Parts: sequence; structure tokens; C-alpha cells
Amino acid sequence: MGNSYAGQPKSARFEEALHNSIKASLCSSSGDPQPPKVDLYLPCGKPPRQDQLNGQASNGLEEMKVDGNSDTSSPPPPNLQGPSPNSCCTMDGFCQAGRDLRLVSMLTEPIQVPAGFELVGAKSPSIPEHILVCAVDRRFLPDESGRNALLGFSGNCVGCGEKGFRYFTEFSNHINLKLATQPKKQKHLKYYLVKNCQDALCKGPLICWKGPILTPTRCSYCPPDSPSTRIPSASSVFLSAPDLARECSFLKPLASTPGTETLPIGSTLLLLLFYHHRFWMTLVDAELMSSCILIPVLTCSSLSSPSGSVLAMPTPQPPVAGVLQPKPVTAGETVIVPNNLLNTSGVRPVILIGHGTLPYFYGNVGDIVVSPLLVSCYKGNQLTEKTLSSLGLNSSQLLSVETIILLTLQYLARLGSEQIPLRELFEQIVLKAMLICPGGLSISPAQLPWLARLGASVSGGRVQVLVTQNSLGEGISESLRSLCNGPPHQQCLPTYVVIVFASKMSGNEFCVLVLGKYQARALAEGMLTTNEFLKEISYELITGKVSVLESNFKTTSLGDNLDKQLLHIQRQRKGQVIQPFQGDVTDHIPSQEAIHSPQLSELFQIHSPQLSVARSLLSLVCSIADSGSQSLDLGRFCKVDFLVLVPPSHVLVNQTAHRIQQSGVLVDLGIEDASSAHQRSDQYVVRLDGDFHVKMEAFLRKVKQNPYTLFVLIHDNSHVDLTSARSGSVCHGELQGIADRVVNCQEVLEALNLLVLQVSCFPFALQTRQSRISVHNEVHWPDNTDSLVSGPLVYFGLRDHSSSLRWGVASPILRCDDAFEKMVNMLLERHPHLHSMVIRSYLLIQQYTEAMMALISSPSLRDNITPETLAMVEDLISAPGREGTRGRGHMLLIRVPSLQLAMLAQERLEDVRDKLGLQFCFAILLGNPAAELSLPRHFANRLRAWQGCENEDWIPQTYEDLEGLPCVIILTGKDPLGETFPRSLKYCDLRLIDSSYLTRTALEQEVGLACSYVSLGMVQEPCKAMAHRDQETDKTSGPQDPDLELHVDLEKSQSNVSTATKASGSLAENGVSSSDVPDSSQKPSTSSCPPGGRAGSIMMDYRTVPGTASSSPCRVKQECDSLGNAATCPSNTPPSCSSSSSTQCPSQSTGCGRGSKSPLVSPRTVILSHAAYNLLAPESGSQLSSFSLLPHADVGWSSLLRPLFKPNLQGAEQSIFYRQWTIAGQHHADHEAPPMPHPRRLLLSGPPQVGKTGAYLQFLRILFRMLIRLLEVDVYDEEELEESKETTTDMSEATPPARTQWPDIEEIRKLPFDLFPRDPKFRRASSVYTDKMPKGLKDPKLEGESQMPVKRETVSIRLSMFAAHNAFHHCEQCHHYCEGSPATQLSECTFHAFTFCSSMLEEEVQLHFIIPKAKEQHFVFSQQGSHLESMRLPLVSAQDPSLLKSPIFTPTTGRQEHGLFNIFHAMEGTAHLHILVVKEYEMQHYRRKWPNHILLVLPAMLNSAGVGAARFMIKELSYHNLELERNRLGEQGVKRHDIWPFIVMMNDSCVLWNAHQPQYSCDEVDFNLRANSSGLLLCRFNHFSLMKKHIPFGGHKDFLVKPKLTNPAPISPYQYVCAPDSDHTLLAAPAQFLLEKFLQSCSHRLFPKAVQNNSNPVLSIDSFLNIGPEVSVCYVSSRPHSSNLDHQGLVFSGLLLYLCDSFVVSGLLKKFHFLKGATLCVICRDRNSLRQTIMRLELEDKWQFRLRDEFQTANCSEDRPLYFLTGRHV
Repeated sequence: MGNSYAGQPKSARFEEALHNSIKASLCSSSGDPQPPKVDLYLPCGKPPRQDQLNGQASNGLEEMKVDGNSDTSSPPPPNLQGPSPNSCCTMDGFCQAGRDLRLVSMLTEPIQVPAGFELVGAKSPSIPEHILVCAVDRRFLPDESGRNALLGFSGNCVGCGEKGFRYFTEFSNHINLKLATQPKKQKHLKYYLVKNCQDALCKGPLICWKGPILTPTRCSYCPPDSPSTRIPSASSVFLSAPDLARECSFLKPLASTPGTETLPIGSTLLLLLFYHHRFWMTLVDAELMSSCILIPVLTCSSLSSPSGSVLAMPTPQPPVAGVLQPKPVTAGETVIVPNNLLNTSGVRPVILIGHGTLPYFYGNVGDIVVSPLLVSCYKGNQLTEKTLSSLGLNSSQLLSVETIILLTLQYLARLGSEQIPLRELFEQIVLKAMLICPGGLSISPAQLPWLARLGASVSGGRVQVLVTQNSLGEGISESLRSLCNGPPHQQCLPTYVVIVFASKMSGNEFCVLVLGKYQARALAEGMLTTNEFLKEISYELITGKVSVLESNFKTTSLGDNLDKQLLHIQRQRKGQVIQPFQGDVTDHIPSQEAIHSPQLSELFQIHSPQLSVARSLLSLVCSIADSGSQSLDLGRFCKVDFLVLVPPSHVLVNQTAHRIQQSGVLVDLGIEDASSAHQRSDQYVVRLDGDFHVKMEAFLRKVKQNPYTLFVLIHDNSHVDLTSARSGSVCHGELQGIADRVVNCQEVLEALNLLVLQVSCFPFALQTRQSRISVHNEVHWPDNTDSLVSGPLVYFGLRDHSSSLRWGVASPILRCDDAFEKMVNMLLERHPHLHSMVIRSYLLIQQYTEAMMALISSPSLRDNITPETLAMVEDLISAPGREGTRGRGHMLLIRVPSLQLAMLAQERLEDVRDKLGLQFCFAILLGNPAAELSLPRHFANRLRAWQGCENEDWIPQTYEDLEGLPCVIILTGKDPLGETFPRSLKYCDLRLIDSSYLTRTALEQEVGLACSYVSLGMVQEPCKAMAHRDQETDKTSGPQDPDLELHVDLEKSQSNVSTATKASGSLAENGVSSSDVPDSSQKPSTSSCPPGGRAGSIMMDYRTVPGTASSSPCRVKQECDSLGNAATCPSNTPPSCSSSSSTQCPSQSTGCGRGSKSPLVSPRTVILSHAAYNLLAPESGSQLSSFSLLPHADVGWSSLLRPLFKPNLQGAEQSIFYRQWTIAGQHHADHEAPPMPHPRRLLLSGPPQVGKTGAYLQFLRILFRMLIRLLEVDVYDEEELEESKETTTDMSEATPPARTQWPDIEEIRKLPFDLFPRDPKFRRASSVYTDKMPKGLKDPKLEGESQMPVKRETVSIRLSMFAAHNAFHHCEQCHHYCEGSPATQLSECTFHAFTFCSSMLEEEVQLHFIIPKAKEQHFVFSQQGSHLESMRLPLVSAQDPSLLKSPIFTPTTGRQEHGLFNIFHAMEGTAHLHILVVKEYEMQHYRRKWPNHILLVLPAMLNSAGVGAARFMIKELSYHNLELERNRLGEQGVKRHDIWPFIVMMNDSCVLWNAHQPQYSCDEVDFNLRANSSGLLLCRFNHFSLMKKHIPFGGHKDFLVKPKLTNPAPISPYQYVCAPDSDHTLLAAPAQFLLEKFLQSCSHRLFPKAVQNNSNPVLSIDSFLNIGPEVSVCYVSSRPHSSNLDHQGLVFSGLLLYLCDSFVVSGLLKKFHFLKGATLCVICRDRNSLRQTIMRLELEDKWQFRLRDEFQTANCSEDRPLYFLTGRHV
């Protein structure tokens, strides 16, 4: 504290004075600390003289000054400037002789340096950005320890060559330093200058003028109370005072107690997690790269020297191709990394970048690591306003640097001895600090060191503070030098050293030096990518660096020679082996003894959640097609084909191919027959390795050649390879970037008949801001734990394993082997040069080796084996001998990512097993993705015997085939690739997975190996005992109703289609729109688990499927088998030896179970490393889980800070979070993705091993069925109404002779008119009276018919190639018929008005034609071409088979998309004239949809009219046009009867038809009766096979009658009418509709004498209204010369006058006779017309009226109600 001589402090007085000084400093306004008095130190030897003390103090103070305080850029005072020679150069950077001395100018200049001289760099305050080159005698420069520099100076000018400068003052004048203070070489000679490998001069290390900061003979990091502690100079000091906090109560942290540690600002520090971060990648400037490197990462083995440390770089190295180096900062010091730093200290220090400028590093840079782990937490000022707003912050809440330093200190101080800093955790601390204490604390620079010391005081010496006065580089340099000079592998190092540089110019700067051996190794290894650390492991194994480690394991734990002991045991057995599959290790038998035990195999089955997911995918496809984006047109496809892409794993290929073969999907889709499906299933699976080209090119050719087939490219486990094709390379034997080359190639992206379905357990890296998949195109596995089905199996996922720790059982299924971790830590300290996975692997091999030996021959080894290892090996050997197992045992999976280490493990464990005689007891297999399974023949024979397989050549191809076989699987490879393991897998040894696998995807996919379906009984009781269960996010229980179907019958059997037929109908109208497909995951289950039974995610019911024979235990659901075939177990033949497991669980999408006979399946036990266990074990409420880690190594966070990830987020919510807060890295395949997601790309995500394969195979099946369904339509399936036998007219005489040429009008006129309505829709309409009607009508009520409207029967039929289609149909043949160019379709149409006088309306009617240019030849225009005169009609005599003569009129409303107006195929391409008759307000809709069709627009007054009005206008128009054409052609000599007189009126729902012989009848009764009475001929084809499509959209439908102003309430038909001017309920429905509904429902009251009385019908003049099926109506026309029924002698029971016109006169009415008491009903548009009609027709003479018999429809006056009056005949 100001004393620089050696001495011992008086402890009590020193503490008191120290605390008083701190307190005074904190309370001082100036902030300058007050040093303790010097007499507090005891003299050491002879006391120094006072002048010595003064001299030391002055020198120390002068040396403490920063360059900026003394060397200013302002001109020096004249009295301090040396005299300048006349006419000399005084320019900065040049010597007085005018030669350039700047380093940038002399980089490559040849400089002659005399012997004994060194080139050094001088700093001039006038040009601080430059370094001046000087040559100085090295005798006057200090050595490496800062000593032995002679007083004085000797130097030369390298510019002009002048030599012999003996004084530094003289020399400084010569080189124009222009100093404002006394020139001193210690201040202004700063750097050594060295040459790099390019022979260029560059800045080297600092010149150490001050000598060593700390005593090198003792450990520099001893605890504060150590007797050897000395007080260093104030310029650089480690601050550590545990008791200081008591004097700073205003900022004193809470006492450190177990489990609770609190930040001063209220933030709770969570337990530390590991962190994995990509190295800092930026390019280095070529100018500065050559000699100085800022170390970004633990250097790869390719940069290592042949001798010495594998990571050492003793000499400067040029940039290596493929290794990206960081860009150095523009200013800073240079730090020389001491040689043998790692060997000496046993630790490779890691420098955590903080705030400020880091120095350049030179020398042995391989022994240090620079990590940007926490740097993003310190860049709050870079947060945008938008990001701050989303976090609930603003710019004023950003923390100061001083607050950030204190937060970092407190965070580090609270980390445990086996914890490392984690970015995500510290970010949450910083975010919470911003929210609680905006801006942080107000701290002056002078107070910061003391507060930092206070923050470190709670660490118990693990965190120390180093305050430096010059730069961060000075503190780092001194720390490294002290570390290197200490004793080898010193044990008293602090874990973290926080270096603080308090600069008055640039503010406070800091960084963190990590010296803890565990923490430094974990951080360094965590910065390497998986490929990089696997390369490093390979290098260590290949170069023999592990030889020292191997020598340690050549002996047992007891010191015996391992090989000799094993050889001795082998000799004792005398050639016999331990009896296999019996569990008794004492029984020895000959190796030739055979074993067998048959077992039945199982069949493929789809379960309810899989079906639910398949339907969700189908719904998604439908929504894409219905979106209107034109990206997918399902109407053009009639087949489905697919290809599955899987990661490069032979086992996974076999597994997927077997799933396809088992499911029968190839046969269901019609792309393979039953005989070829078994052999060709592997052709539909592509392994993404170097051999993918052949299958992929063939697939893309099929896509191009089959435009009417919908192809689905399924990318399974799509999270495995996310590397872009541009960045792809061969890493660890795997070719990366292939998936990007396939899935994102141009052919795949542009194919309109190709869907891409990406399937992933861990889709996080596919859900970035640049994702190619729309957030709306994701399907997540159902998450519903409240509705479970009763069944034996339940999914047990990642969350269940974590939750199982709270079950309270003695042996949890998620474990950490603490004993193993302690052994690892000891070995890690002994071998700091080796990667930790190498050390863990060798220890693991030794553990398994000694465990086998301990169980067989050497019990004394038990004490040196961890209990976890011993228990697993003992269970592996003894399980087959337990009762009821029938010789079956367990599988043990050991995860070894490195292939070389995995091969080493297999080789050594097999050798030990064989020497112990266990070679027939269990197998040891290498799970190498690049190779097929290799199993010894005797084990394969055992599996064949268990499965009852007769094929002697059968070998297992998947891991599932190993069901029941005791075995050890050593699974290798960079990542697990999605292979499914059998139920017999009991243990997953993941003790090698530690700090190198600490992204969310990397960690969870490793633990995902243990996910499976387990027996409900195994987890039900522990779940009941739990007091609370967290909300699960990876639960998979969906709706469990097996009979739940789509609104259309997608699961019914369909015949496969061989010819491409075209679809008609959109998705919506065929019942499969996105809104119609139910989201099954949201529906409740039909059966539920009993209370308390909720244990897992999804339960699979293995009971007999409803609808199948209960006696067949292997009967599976019909919808999952080949179409039309039920899959059952063969009765006489043994099961085939397919590659299937005999006890596969539903997660493998297999297995029809045996119900209660199935053995219990337990959750798999997982053994974890300490690092992984901390992330998965919810022991601490404040601990961060794996969900908050960086989701994937190839993505990054989009913001420096973000909200905390909540573990209970569901799949869709997780996707939204990651899409907002993550971005794709530069090597990610989505890094340069288009801004918009691909419209035909889908994502299916679900937990590991949950059954996604079965789900997407079922999706293919129902997708095909939907396409077939789109090729079908629902048509009305009703028999035509038939007359009773007594009224049936003999039509034989009406049949025209065959020789008659059609059409012969005269022959047609002879045919009788059929008055009986035969259309089934008139079943409940009033019958039309004929003279042959029976006396009475049947009462519909007696026939059981309801009064309510009944749904008309429909049937689904397959469209032929001659069907009519709607707007959704597109094909190459007819696109010109209905499609127009979007740019010209509206401008190419012309508008024409057509005016004529209607004889019935007695007024002019103006219709409008919209005629496309291409259709104008069908019309006649005036000579000017602007006036439409007529529509051309052909001649009867014209013989043109390619022309349809009759114009076709189709009245339509509301069906611009769904109406069947595309009749190109129905007409077989024949030329025809088709006119759509539309209402005025719908004209634009039809014009856009059908630009090539002629539109006839009705007048506006008919906007609310029905189809009858449209038919009337067509009839009037056609009649008038026929006269115009007869006149026009008559002038050309054509006879009138030679003009074609027929038109066709066709409904917009006619889909298929076929005609035979003609016959009269009626279609729309009112229209046909009017037309017939007026003399028009109406032709109906008898035996006409007409199919009318059921279209649920548009057309004329019933209105929902409800009150207009009040709340909706049931309204009866009697309320549809009311008395005029009465207080009645106003109804919101058209008046005409209310009137018709009233007449239909109340006819028995209105016409009581007509009910069931055919002899006395109701007379209706000029109109036909339906007044109920109980009443018959006699139609009579009032028009002159009209054709009417002979009514002589007929007495009517009523009279109906509906809007009668002037043709109805009183004289006409007097011709008819009525019963006494007959009813009259007169209907008019208003009350005035009603009275005038009564008077004009003289009705009061014969009819009696009452005032109360006047009614109106229940409308308001604005809706123009209809009025009617009733009366009785007298």
C-alpha cells in the first residue's frame, strides 16, 4: 500500500488501518485511496535510509504514471526542447537528417544492426499511432526478468546511420521525439522489434523495464493468510481480503450459504452450467497477421509441432488454410506467452474477453485460449431499441461497465468447484439487473478496485482481482509469467483472476483469466466443434500421445499385470466356456452346445397418435392448396410416390426400409405389387452419403416425367446434417453438406408436384429467422396428458427421466457416477495435454474390464470399480438366468463418439470377455453407422431360434433384431442418427458425454437414446407418490379414438388407379379442406386412464382392435394394411424372419401386442457425466436446464439478451421463440436462404422414438386416399318419383320411330306433356292435377316422413374422363377453355346491351352480354360493330359433327368457384356455345374466374330473385333471338323452320350425363307449366343418365329465419305472416321466402277442403306455388291461345291468385266452379294493389271477406312485405 520494501505486516494493526483506509476512500469525495502508514511494517534486516525510501517512492510514483499523463501530443515547452541544428529536419517520424524512421515505412527495408544491438520501437507523443525504429545496445536494455540493464544509453539512428549516441536526451532530439518531460529510456523505448516468417519487421513484445511484479520463488497465488504473502507494488496487485466486506455494509452480499446466494441488486445467482460456443471467427489483416495472433481457439492438431506439446506453437506460424483467425484490435500491447506454460503449470489458461482492448499474443500461443464466452453480455449498448422494447427495457437502463465488472465478479465467486461460466445464465443475471436496478450503481473509477475486491471476497480465494495501471496486456503478461515461474502443477491457483485496467482516457477495461484446471479445460474443449474435437482425439491416438496414459492401464487397480492375469484365467478354464443364457458364471460347458427357444413375431400397426399426426399433416397440405398461392394444385394429382432420406447409417436404412415393407404402404399407393414390395422397399430409402446420386437422380427424373403424380421427399432426422453445400467437407469420415445439396437443390425447390417433409426430434436449428419452413407449416406431436387411453404402454421421454429423480426411489433411472467422476478428475490433472474424452474412454474400458474380472475370477477388484459399472455388468451376465426370462437378457449401450476409441473399446472388451470364457454369454458389437451390423453366427442362431425362423441365412440388420440378446453396443459416430433400439435395452452409458456436448440438440439427442415406451405399471405408482409433477412439453398422448375419421372417408378401401384422371372439386367442397380436417390432437379421448394413472405421454392399447376378431391376437387395424386385405397371423406357417423385433414397442411403430401376456417394460437407466447430469437433474429450482442452452452449434442468438426460455413451452411456442431469437450461422444451410419460406416444405417434430416413421407413412396413405377422393364427387342418389299404376300413362305410343331424324319438331309435337314432377326434390311439393289422378293422396305423415326438411341422399362416384369440372380443375387439355392471361383477360372482353320487349312483363328488358374477343363470332353486330343485334343460330340442315348446335345456358349464383362450368371434357372437345347467366352483383366474380366464358348479366331488379326468374329471362331472350335470326336469315333466303330452335338449360351441378330416347316431362314445375301453356316445346330425355353433384356452396338455400332486432329465438311458420299494422316480430328474411314457407307449412289451414282431396284441387292461375304435399294444384294459364287442361265438370276446392296481371279478368274466373266453403287466397305486392284486384275481378260477388283475414309477411316496410287476403266461397 505504498511500501515497496520487503516486510511482514502486523496483522491486527494492519487490518484495522486497512479497513480505515478503505472506509475513508469510499466516503471521500475525491475518491483517492489513503494508504496505510509505513510504520505498520516491521523492518526486515537493516531498515532502509530515509533517502532510499524517498527515492523509491518517487521512482514508484513516476513509473505508475500512464503514458497519457506525461507524453502528450501538445508541443513541449521551449525550455525543455533541445537546440536544433540549423537547416535540420524537424518533421515527426523523421530524424534530423530527414530519414523516415516509422515502422510502417521500414517493414521490408534492409537494416544493418551492429552486433550486440537490438531493434526497438520508440513512441513519440506527437504521433502516437506510429512506432519509430531505433537500434540500442542490448546491454542497456533489461533481460526477461526486468533486471541487469546498465545505466545510461548507447544507440544508433537506423535512418541516417549516425552512431554513438551516448545520452538518451541527445538521441531523442535527433529522432524528433519532441518530449514535454525529461527524456527517459524507460518511458519511451516501448517494444522489441522482430521479423516474422515473411521477413517483415513488426512490433514484438513489451520491454520489461519494471522487473518482476511478484516473487518468483514462491507461489504467486497463495491464500491471503499465508505467511509467504507479500505486499507488491501498487502498480499491480492481487486484491483479496475476505474480511473487508464487514466495513462495506452498504454493498455487502448476503452470507454464502448452501443453496442460497444472492446478488446485491436482488438477482439470484443460479447454479452454473456448461457452455459450448463456436470460436471467434474473423479474418486477420494481412498487414498485422504475420507475427502477432490473437488466439481464438484451442489450436487444432494440424498446427502442432512434431516434438513437445501437441498444442505448442514455439515460433510464429503463418496463417493456415481453413483456420480462421480473429482480426486484432487497432491498438494494444503484445504479450509473449512463456514456453512450457502448460507443462509447468498443468493448466492451459483461458482468457475470457471482457470489455476493452486485448493485447496481441506471441510465442507459445498454443498454451493459451481466448474465449468470447461472455463478451456478448457486455455489449448492451449494441442492443437496438426494438430488442430493448421486447425485453421491457429502454436505453437508460443499460448497465455501466463498473456494474458489469461487479456482476461478473459476484457471478464467478458463486460458481462451484466443478462448474464453468455459462453465457445463457449470466445473460439472465444481466437482464434481471437491468430490470431491477436500471443503469446500475454509481461507481467512480477509484472505488472500483475496492468494490471488486469486496465482490471477490466471498469466493474463498477462488476469485482474485488484479488491477493494472498500464493495460490489460500488462496484467495478462505478469500473470502468465508468475504462473510459469511457480512450482510445477501448483495446487493453490485461483480459479479466476479478474484483470482490471482503470484507464482515465478509455474508461475501465477488464478481462478474466481462467486458471482453474477443470474450468480451463472444459471451456477450451467446449469451444471446439464436434468435428474439431474428434479430429483432435484422432491425432492424439495416431501420434502416440496416449502412450503414457496407456501405460497406466496395463495394470489392474491392485497393481497386477492385466494381460498376465487374464492369460492365467484363460488357462484355468481348459478350453471350456461359461454356460450362456443361464446367468450362472460357475457352470462351464463345451462351446458347441446349442440353444433354442421359439417366439412369434409381430405385425405393423398404426396407433391413434400416429393417425392424429398423419391427419394434421394432411390438413396442412390441404391448407397450402386452399391458400390461393397457386403453390400446390391437388386437383391435378392422381397418384402419390415418395422417397425417404436418412442420415448415413446402414442400420437406419435397413430399419426404415423394413418399416416401409411392414406397413404395406407401397401396395396401398399402387406403386408396387405385393410380390415386389418386400424386395424393393429399400429402393425408397436413400442414405445421405457419397452414394446418394444414383437414387436421387432417378427420383428427380420421375418427378419431371410424371406431372400428375404428387411426390413427397421425406427428410428424416433432418437435424443431423445442417451444413451448407458450400461449406461441406469430409469431417471425421463423414461427408457434410449432402442434405443441403439434395433438399435445397433447384430441381427440388421448383418442382410443383413435390412436397418436402422434414422430420426431426430436435427441430430447433430448422426454426431460425432464416428458416425455409413457414411457421404455419409445422406439425408437432400431440401434447395432451389429461386424456390417456387404457393400455399397457406409455411414452417415457426426456422430461420423464428428469422427473423420475423426484420419485424417491433408491436407484433412480437418471444417475451420475460420482466415483467415476472423481477418478476422471485425478487423471485429468495428471494428463493436461490429452483431451478429456480420451482419458474418460480409457478409464471406462478399465472399469468394464475389471468389472468382468471381478464377477468371474477376481472378487478383490470389486472395491476399485464404481457401483454403477459393476451393477450393469452383473445384470448383463446374470439376467438370462433369472426365472421367466427363457434365456433372454439385456442390452447395454455405451456411447463412444470417436470411432477410434470405440474400436479400441470393442477390441479390448472382446479380448477380456473371451479370456474370461464369456464369449457365448453376451455379444459386444460396434455400432458404426458406416457399416452393417456384424453378429457372430452363434448369436444369430440364438435369435433365429427365439423368433422361430426357418431361414438359415437370416442375419440381424437393425438393432431391433437384437431383442432379448444379452449384448453390449458400443455406439459411435459424431451424433446418434435416429436408430431404434429394442425393448431389451436397459442401460445407456453416457459418461463420455460432457463439456463437448453442451448445446441443446447435442445433449438431448444423446439422452434421447433412452427414450422409449414403457409399461404403465412401471411408472404409475411412482407418479402417484409424487406431490407435484411439472407440466410436460414432450408428452405425446393424442386423441385415442381409433374410429376418428376425417369428414370424408379417407380410410375406406379404394381401387388403385392406373390411368391419370382429372379431379373435379376443390378440397373444401369435397370435405377435406383445411378447416374440415379435424385436429385430432384437440379432441378428447373416448377412454381415459383411471384417476391417478397419469404417468407418461401416450399410451398404446394392445387390446384387440374394435371391429376385428377377438380371437386373433395378431389382428391389426384394417386401415393400416394393404387395401382390401386384413393382416392376420398365419395359422399354419411359422413367422418369417423379417428384420423385425419380436417385442417391438409402439415407438417403433410395430407390434400388435399380447395384452396381459406382454412382459413389463421398464424405463431405461441412463448413466451421465457430471456436466450433463447438472443440466438434466432438477435438483435446484434456480438451476438452468438444457432448454436454455444454445439450440444448436450451427445457429447463434440473434440478440445479446433475450427472455428466459420457459421449459413448459409447447412445440409451436418453442418454434416462435427460436424463430425470433436465433439466426443461422454462416455454415448453416439456411444462412443464405430466400427471405420467404418455401411454400411446399413441411416440418414434423416429435420426441425421440415416439413413432414418427409410422406417422409419416400413414400420412402418405391418407394423402393418396384424399387424392382419390378428389377424383370423386357426391351425386344425388335418389329414385325419380313415379306415378301410381292407375295414373301411369302408356308412353309406348309416344316413342318416336327409329327412322325419325332427330329432332323432328312435328313428331315431337305429337308427344303428350307429362304433368307429373319426377325430380326427387319435389317429393314434398304439391302435385300437379291431371285428369287421371287418384281420388286421394297418401298422407306423408302416415309414411313416416318428417315435417322437417330431410337431407337428400348422395353417393360418391368416380369421375370419368368426360366429367364437368369447376374452377379448381387444371390440365393441359382444357386450360385454354377456362383460363385466360391475367394481364389481358379483362381488357379482351366487350360489353354489349341487348334490349327486347317481354310479352309477359309487358315492358322492355335490357340484358348485358360480356363477350370475350374469341367468342364474338357467335354474335351478329351492326356494321359499326358497336351494337349487338342477335346471337347466331345454326341451320337444322347443317351437317357438322364437330359442332354442338344448341346454345347452353347455365343460370348460377354464388358458385363462381364451385359451379361445374368447365364442360370441355364432357363435350369431348366439341365446339359449343356456353353462356353463364349471372346476377349483376356477382358479375365481377364470375368474370375473374371464367374469363373465357360468355356472361349474360341479369337486370339489377332480379338480384334477389331465384333461379325461376333466370330461366324465364333465358326463355324470353331465346324466343326473341329466334325471331331475330329468322328475320335475318330470311332475308338470305333461309326458310323460317330451317333455323335451329332449341336451346339447352343446364344446371351448374350437372357433372355427368348420357342421353337416349326423348320424352316430355317437367323440371322446374312453374316454369315448365308456363312454357307448355304458351306452346313452347320442352324436351326431357327419358332414360337420361344425369348425375347432379351435391355442391354445399352457393345456389339458392333456405334462409335462417330469425328476429331482425332482438335476440335469435325459435320462430314457427305461423309467425311468418301477421296482421297488417300490428305489433309483430320483424323477421330478417325475404318476403317471398316467408310467403312460400308459410304456404308449404300451413296449407291445411288455408285450404282445408283440398287436403287429401285430388278430386277437388286448388286452382292456380298463371303460377305454380308449392302449398304442401297434401294439396294438389291445377294450373291454368290466362294467356290467349294457351294450352290448358280440360276443366269441364271439375269443381275446385280453392283459388290461388299470385300477383295476377291484366290477363286475369272476372270473366275468366266465372268459367270455373268451386265447392261451397272453398278458400280464396289473393296475393299482391301492397295493400292498395290487393284492394284494386278484389274490385277489378269482382270477387266480392262470389267470395266472402273479413277484415281479420288480411295478412302480410312479417317484414318491416323497408323490406317490402307481400300482402294477401283470404275468403270463402258462398
